Amino acid sequence: MKLSEAINLLFGKGGPGAGPGKIDKTVSAAAAQAVFQDCCDFVCRPVTTGGGVRADLVFIDGLISAKAIAAEVLRPLTDTGRFAGVQSGKKTVEQMLSGSMYGPAARRRDDMNDVVGDLLNGWCAVIFDSCAAAVTVEVKSEDKRSIDAPKEEKVVKGAKDAFIEDLRTNTGLVRRKLRNHDMKIREVTLGTESDTRVNVIYIDGLTNGGIAAEVMRRLNAIHVDGVLTPSDLEETLADNPVTPFPQMISTERPDKFAINLLEGRVGILVDGLPLGYLTPGTFAQFMKVPEDLGNHFLVASMLTLLRYTGMLLTLLLPGFFVAVAMYHQEMIPIKLLQSMIDAKQAVPFPMAVEVIGMLVAFELLQEAGLRLPSPVGDTVSIIGALIVGQSAVEAKVVSPVVVIVIATAGIAGYTMPSQDMGSALRLCRFLLVLAALVAGVFGLMLGVILLLYHLCSLESCGVAYMTPFASSSRGILQALTRPPAAKKSRREPALKTGRR
Repeated sequence: MKLSEAINLLFGKGGPGAGPGKIDKTVSAAAAQAVFQDCCDFVCRPVTTGGGVRADLVFIDGLISAKAIAAEVLRPLTDTGRFAGVQSGKKTVEQMLSGSMYGPAARRRDDMNDVVGDLLNGWCAVIFDSCAAAVTVEVKSEDKRSIDAPKEEKVVKGAKDAFIEDLRTNTGLVRRKLRNHDMKIREVTLGTESDTRVNVIYIDGLTNGGIAAEVMRRLNAIHVDGVLTPSDLEETLADNPVTPFPQMISTERPDKFAINLLEGRVGILVDGLPLGYLTPGTFAQFMKVPEDLGNHFLVASMLTLLRYTGMLLTLLLPGFFVAVAMYHQEMIPIKLLQSMIDAKQAVPFPMAVEVIGMLVAFELLQEAGLRLPSPVGDTVSIIGALIVGQSAVEAKVVSPVVVIVIATAGIAGYTMPSQDMGSALRLCRFLLVLAALVAGVFGLMLGVILLLYHLCSLESCGVAYMTPFASSSRGILQALTRPPAAKKSRREPALKTGRR
């Protein structure tokens, strides 16, 4: 085929001026070859049916299963007994759709755009130029990552399966958790270049219809080249993309995903991402884990309170230490103050420099441990925490009490169930240390007030971010503890669900 002919087929009668992505609607093998010109993985094979009708089998190698094409398409299509007497393309299409194909799903396509879309989704197409029609058959490749235990969210007492990169596998995992015919799955395609499938999942009659409609509206308003990373979706769906605090719950656990659907939230699954997203996301939800429902309510309540204590320690402890050590030494007990003075006399750096330097060193160690391979990352963390830290104390570079404070704040930060929330708290920790450095406890309190004001001003799909802390004392109690199952009589009022 000449280059000019391919361009005309690709862009239609208007030529290149008609705009990129234009495809001639007429179904033909030549049109398919023009669309996938210079694509070495595109295969077009002429075939003759059992009735003697000529056709073209087209598919994209790597997206399909060769065994499935041979067994479910070519074998029945070339069977002389099955297609005996069927000597026209139109009748062959009707015969294929009436049950003569072995594939699990088959569609008639009269528009080349639909044929191209099916090919890119792992289907093959049998094109009949004589009637300008095609039959597409699902023959997706089974080459995908197997379902394994969650890697990032540790499971202590719960299901040991996790989302993978295949969208239909992920929706199947959710279906196995919730065998409910009211659970609806709506699909949109995002990305002008990637054509990424995104599924919106909610329980009809339980989830607030306004929230589901708002999620669909925001998804349809997204105009990006591709949805390939979590930020492509998170930052565009967030009410306030500037804040570092997460506004959508992300999880790799189908059980956590299903639990939040039952509470009235809307779920989002993206093809190619092994994560599920849930909205609205409130501050209290980022402090919960599915194990709270599996443990005894007293144990779960104690662990929840422990997480909130860890949150306060990792956020406030370094700033409070800087404020007290630099401006309010009278708040320190005499013996402890004498010990700090003795240790500080040989250290040449101011207290603020020590704290900020240790915080930066802690972040560097954490980043190095995450980016390096597991054996090397663990070794770096051990060397940095033990050898370098101990050597710094012995060399009088930092005070032992500073190391204790920063280590306590860092360990407390690891109690956060959500890494996104932990990252936001670490950023705010730096800002509060700077506020304490400028104005002591007064600066620290001003920073906390501004932080609370910022959190109270946030919303997620119309739901206040600090729900239920801003609602009632009962809501605060339910957020800080896990009530017994017999006492849990209603869902979160802020979600305005259709069922109690």
